[in-house]
Parts: sequence; structure tokens; C-alpha cells
Amino acid sequence: MFQVATATFATKREQYADLCEQARGILAGEPDLIANAANFSALVFHSLPDFNWAGFYLFDGTELVVGPFQGKPACVRIAMGRGVCGTAAQTRQTQLVHDVHAFEGHIACDAASNSEIVVPLVKKDGALLGVWDVDSPLVGRFDQEDRAGMEALCAIFMEAVDTAA
Repeated sequence: MFQVATATFATKREQYADLCEQARGILAGEPDLIANAANFSALVFHSLPDFNWAGFYLFDGTELVVGPFQGKPACVRIAMGRGVCGTAAQTRQTQLVHDVHAFEGHIACDAASNSEIVVPLVKKDGALLGVWDVDSPLVGRFDQEDRAGMEALCAIFMEAVDTAA
């Protein structure tokens, strides 16, 4: 069983579907990127188990810069193509990493992180906004259902960004 707030779900798919509805609700009508990113980070971090970091790295035109997040202090700047976040940003492909210690070039911002999923955030016009990054202290925490769920959540976030632009 998976739990979000006070609801219990039989599957991760149901859990992510509920989170998507909650995300639509907190993002609806709010045009401010930082406010939306902060609330989105809090929603996901506090709704799903076994995370030690969930948040945004925003692209400043040169590199990724830490944005709103939940968790311990993080690396402030990440070069394009460096680590899991920089790789996701450069390739514009979701990176699902079973064991970060096996990922060549992994940046250990928090030594407690053992697995990670990073979703690139691309605007409708093709411009890179940044990445959505989630870390877990558990090896193998993320699977294909998490990938689909995180990508669906990020699509909702990016819809709000594109609507506000």
C-alpha cells in the first residue's frame, strides 16, 4: 500500500494520479514560477516515501542553479553535462539512476543519496527551463512507474509555466 496524506492507494499509478490532481490544484491560476516550484517541491517531497531531496535546478543560460527544493542544502551550480542533473539537462532525457555511485561523474551533494531520478523541463518553445531532481537514500528506490509518474507531474508543472508565460 502507498500513502499520500491520509489516502491509501493500491498502486503507485493511483498514487501518482492523485498527486497529479493535487499538483493541478496548487498550480492553477498562479503565474509565479518560484511560488509554483516551491509548492510543487513541498507537495511531492511530503507525499511520497523515502526521499531525502526533491527540487529544481533552473537553467540560467549557462549552467543549472539550485531553485526551490525540500531537503538538506544542495549544490548551488551544476555544469551542463555534469552529473545526473547536467546529463538530463544536456540530453533532455529523463535519467533514472538505480545506484548513483555507479553513475560516472555523479556529483555527491548529499552523501546519503543512493538513487536519483531527474526529469528535464523543456518549454513549449523548446527552451530549457531546468530539471526536476529527486534523490533517495535507498538504492533502487525509483522504477519505471516512478519515471512515468514524475514525467506526468513535470508535464503539469510545465503546462503551468507555459500558461503563465
